[in-house]
Amino acid sequence: MFKLLDTVALTHDLPASGLRRGDLGAVVEVHAAEALEVEFVAASGRTQALLTLSFEDVRHVGDQDLIAVRSLEPTH
Repeated sequence: MFKLLDTVALTHDLPASGLRRGDLGAVVEVHAAEALEVEFVAASGRTQALLTLSFEDVRHVGDQDLIAVRSLEPTH
């Protein structure tokens, strides 16, 4: 289903990691037990989070998706 270096999108918010549904990440490892290591980076290239996630936590991206940029800074 998923392979190394696939671009994936989160299916739900992960507030503890500063991530939101739809944030893009790259698969950096695929584990046999339906788990993935996914790296999420800021636009500068800095790693925001490197997480072990289940297959249900992410989805493939495709032509139906539009890429957007959001600030990691809290809004007031």
